Amino acid sequence: MPLEAGLLEILACPACHAPLKEQDTDGQAELVCTGQTCGLAYPVRDGIPVLLVDEARRPA
Repeated sequence: MPLEAGLLEILACPACHAPLKEQDTDGQAELVCTGQTCGLAYPVRDGIPVLLVDEARRPA
């Protein structure tokens, strides 16, 4: 389920405050940081973004 465009516009990476973009990885929705040095991927569970740095996937 895609997030509302208005919600995506106001969300930011909790680690570096860069904008987030929606991405589907292996059937799992994620919000990925667009910051050049960060790149953390935050899970979306049941349509709710989990914006906790401890829950984020580190970039490969």
